[in-house]
Amino acid sequence: MTRMGDRTRPLDRTEVSTALATALDALAAAAPATAYRVCGTSAALLQGVPLPAGDIDILLSGRKDVDTFAAALSSYPCLYTASWLPASSQYFARFEVNGVDVELSTVERQADTDAMECVGSGPWQHHVLIACGSHQVPVVRLELRLATELLRDRADRYDPLLDHMSTHGFDPDLLHRAMNAHRIPAHRLRLVQDRLSVRTDWCVHPGS
Repeated sequence: MTRMGDRTRPLDRTEVSTALATALDALAAAAPATAYRVCGTSAALLQGVPLPAGDIDILLSGRKDVDTFAAALSSYPCLYTASWLPASSQYFARFEVNGVDVELSTVERQADTDAMECVGSGPWQHHVLIACGSHQVPVVRLELRLATELLRDRADRYDPLLDHMSTHGFDPDLLHRAMNAHRIPAHRLRLVQDRLSVRTDWCVHPGS
């Protein structure tokens, strides 16, 4: 969250874009070949979805990449030193860049699917490029983000995503795979079907 005295407010798209560009400038100067993906609510905000982002989530493929990015940000306040978090299977660090929390992490769990937001091959295969400063930033596709929010049952997050996707379009096959990967309950599948006008067989999980 952006700090305003003793209260907080969600980040806007400009704040996210500016802080991310600053962080990526530092990374480019130190290790320009480092692969990353922007995930979480900030990834949706960068794609034009009006969601209340509180930080920037950057996914990296290995712990050495987290360490490399952390070293590149060493001139900024470190809020959480790179450490292993066994409960979430993450190697994680947090910095403050231009007043915005930038979180760096791996997610070290296996997934037999290409359709999860932060696990397995999904974020590496399914992304779009968004301009931030001089950078073309790979951010995870909204289909994967929507499935995450449906799993968490956060209507304040999935409603704006559904509104945006109904207007701007989406990949129905990818969204179907993402929802099946998370085994989204049937009543939420029907909600998506109604909001996005998609086929009725989305209400059935494979093998059910």
